[in-house]
Amino acid sequence: MGASWLHGVCNENSLAPLIRMLGLRLYRTSGDNSVLYDHDLESYALFDKNGQQVPQEIVTKVGETFEKILKETVKVRDEHANDMALIQAMAIVLDRNPHLKLVGLEYEVLQWCICRLEAWFATDTDNISLKNWDQEHVLTGGHGLVVNGYDPVIKALARDLDIHLNHRVTKIIQRYNKVIVCVEDGASFVADAAIITVPLGVLKANIIKFEPELPIEKLSAIADLGVGIENKIALKFNTVFWPNVEVLGRVAPTSNSCGYFLNLHKATGNPVLVCMVAGRLAYEIEKLSDEESVNFVMSQLRKMLPKATEPVQYLVSRWGSDPNSLGSYSCDLVGKPADLYERFCAPVGNLFFAGEAACIDHSGSVHGAYSSGIAAAEDCRRRLSTQLGISGLFHVGKIVVREEMTEVMVPFQISRL
Repeated sequence: MGASWLHGVCNENSLAPLIRMLGLRLYRTSGDNSVLYDHDLESYALFDKNGQQVPQEIVTKVGETFEKILKETVKVRDEHANDMALIQAMAIVLDRNPHLKLVGLEYEVLQWCICRLEAWFATDTDNISLKNWDQEHVLTGGHGLVVNGYDPVIKALARDLDIHLNHRVTKIIQRYNKVIVCVEDGASFVADAAIITVPLGVLKANIIKFEPELPIEKLSAIADLGVGIENKIALKFNTVFWPNVEVLGRVAPTSNSCGYFLNLHKATGNPVLVCMVAGRLAYEIEKLSDEESVNFVMSQLRKMLPKATEPVQYLVSRWGSDPNSLGSYSCDLVGKPADLYERFCAPVGNLFFAGEAACIDHSGSVHGAYSSGIAAAEDCRRRLSTQLGISGLFHVGKIVVREEMTEVMVPFQISRL
């Protein structure tokens, strides 16, 4: 229901040693230069409103046009001192380059491409910053679906640690080089320092009170960083009735009306399709019951494949309304300061901040969250070593074991059927 990919199947990825050591199987869904980021155009089936499959040559042509439009937006950015929404820049590009304008079915395929772009950022193009949309440092190696999920990674990192589950934090108090963490049932935990990794959406909602209040530069960073939503409706069927491609898509006159399904049968062998919805559509679907959500996406699927059968099981995520997340991952909004990530991840005394939103180069990714956690832990170690006058603090026991564990050199277990 949550994170599914390793973005950047390469040794430079901070999670690569763990993924390799655990022998986790990856299924490559795209190479390095996919316009649609996590899915190549080589394994897809797009359908129009009448259920007719869109010819491959049309999708290829539109994909190339989409790439040209995006490249032209860089010129628009260079000409304007102020930021603007990516969709506004695209409109300027099309006004200047009438030969790039598409009509009819081609225009609807373009909207599907925009729908995929919005899914990457988990927000609509009128929220996506022209200044920052292409500034993320994407690692090489393409994108690999973690076939059995990230649970083995979590379990490996959590081994032998004293973890308290079901403790909802209500207040964090800084006192005399100590941190007091208060939880809902009235209990509290005292430590020399704390690393705060709750999702950005939870911080934005001010669910956790800080005493004293966080400084204004931290509060403004939390307020200005955007939080996107991407939800999944996973459908399991008795039999496979769809084409043997990675992505099934429905084109439409607007990006919000488009839809796409990830075919997990190719990666896992199980008869499962996952409908991915992002941005405003994800917000709207969260207002529905699980059953209503499934009925909606099944109506979409039947417009593509009229012979679609009823699912025998389903799961529906609600990351926007889940009180433990209140969003999926961060996104760069229009017109926000360039130093947002630096201010967000900066420590406040003995409070340190980590998570995907605190990773300047790899926000929105699992390896970004992991990297930021390692960096925050190292900052914390240095502070406490100085404060307590103990050199080499923490360089013992379980942490050393984990460092040695991650250095085991084994190849990636990766395939593409």
